[in-house]
Amino acid sequence: MTSETPVRKVVLAYSGGLDTSIILKWLQDTYGCEVVTFTADIGQGEEVEPARAKARELGVSEIHIEDLREEFARDYVFPMMRGNTVYEGEYMLGTSIARPLIARRLVEIARATGADAIAHGATGKGNDQVRFELGAYALEPDIRVIAPWREWDLNSREKLLAYAEAHGIPVEGKKHGGGSPYSMDANLLHISYEGGVLEDPWAEPEEGMWRWTTAPEQAPDQSLYLDIGFEAGDPVSVDGERLPPAELMEHLNRVAGAHGVGRDDLVENRYVGMKSRGCYETPAGTVLLKARRAMESLTLDREVAHLKDELMPRYATVIYNGYWWSPERHMLQAAIDTSQTPVNGTVRLKLFKGSVAVVGRSSESDSLFDEAVATFEDDAGAYDQKDAEGFIRLNALRLRTAARRHRP
Repeated sequence: MTSETPVRKVVLAYSGGLDTSIILKWLQDTYGCEVVTFTADIGQGEEVEPARAKARELGVSEIHIEDLREEFARDYVFPMMRGNTVYEGEYMLGTSIARPLIARRLVEIARATGADAIAHGATGKGNDQVRFELGAYALEPDIRVIAPWREWDLNSREKLLAYAEAHGIPVEGKKHGGGSPYSMDANLLHISYEGGVLEDPWAEPEEGMWRWTTAPEQAPDQSLYLDIGFEAGDPVSVDGERLPPAELMEHLNRVAGAHGVGRDDLVENRYVGMKSRGCYETPAGTVLLKARRAMESLTLDREVAHLKDELMPRYATVIYNGYWWSPERHMLQAAIDTSQTPVNGTVRLKLFKGSVAVVGRSSESDSLFDEAVATFEDDAGAYDQKDAEGFIRLNALRLRTAARRHRP
C-alpha cells in the first residue's frame, strides 16, 4: 500500500489520555477513516476501562481493551530477564520490552478487523516510534503505519490544547497546569519520567515525582528478607509461595518499593541519535536482577556465565532499539534460554532503605559449589595444591617469552 492509497480503517494504540484522544479525532478528520481503538493493560496501575467511554464519545464502535499483564510478564519480561539484561549499565528496558507486545496486538487486530493501517502516538524524537514500527513491519511487512507526530503541525502543548477545545475533547485540567508535569510510561516492570525539570541533567528530581517507591530516608528502619525461588531461570515463588509471573512482579513492586528499592536517574543514548535524561522506578526488576545473578553464580558453569555477560550488551541493544522480532534476537534468545536449564534454587535477599543485598543462595540439584574443594580447612585430598604450579607456569609461558624479548 502506498502513502497515497486512501485509508479505510486504522487501528490506534489508544490510552484514553489527551494526546491519543486528539490523535483519534485527527485521524477521523484528516483521513476520513474509521478508527478502531486498542488499549492494553500491561500493569500500568491505572484503570483502562475509562478509555472505552472516551472512545465511544468520539464515535468509535470497535473498541478493544485487553488485560495482557500475564502475557507481558511471562512472554516478554521474563525471557528478557534471563539475559540479566541492562542497557548501558543501568536501564532495565521497562518501556522497550512493552512495545513488541503492543505492536503484535496492533497488527493482529488490524488483520481481524480488516484494517489497512495502524497508528501510534509516539513522537518523532523518541525511540518508541522505531520500536512500534519495526515490530509491525517484522510481523506484517505491508502494513501501513500512521505516525501523527510526524505529519501534523500540532507541535506544541498550546496547539494541542486549542485543537482539543475546538473539538470538545476533555483536557482533564492540564490546560490550567494540573496533572503531572512529566511524560510518564508505566507497566509491570517500571514507571518512567521524562521532561519538565528533568531536561536539565543537573537538576535533582523532586521527591514528589516518585510514585512507586518510598524515599530511602523514609523507608522502614527494619530490614526485610525475601526468598526468591527459581526454576529454569525464571522466578516462580516469593517466601515459599508460588505466584504466576504478573502477580509475582506486582507483589515485589509493592514490597520493594516500600523499602525504597528501584530508583534510577540516568542519561541514555537514544537510537535516534540524541541523549535523553530519564528517571525510573523498577522495584521488582531491581530485586529480580540481583537474585538472578546470585542464582546463576551458584549454578552456571564459569565459561557459560562469562559468555552470557559478553552477549548481554548486544542483546540489550537489540531490545532497546526495537528489534525484538528480529532473527538476531531469536538467535540470542535461544542461546540464553539453553543456559538456563540448571538455574534452579532459592536466593535470599535483604532489603534495607533502598539497598538490596544477597545474603544466601541454595540449589539442591544444580549447585556447582563444592565445599570440599573450596574450603580453607583440610580438604582431605579433594584438591592437590601442587597442581597449581604447572598451571601457572603454562599460563605464564607467553608472558615470560615476551618479557625475555623486550628486557634490556
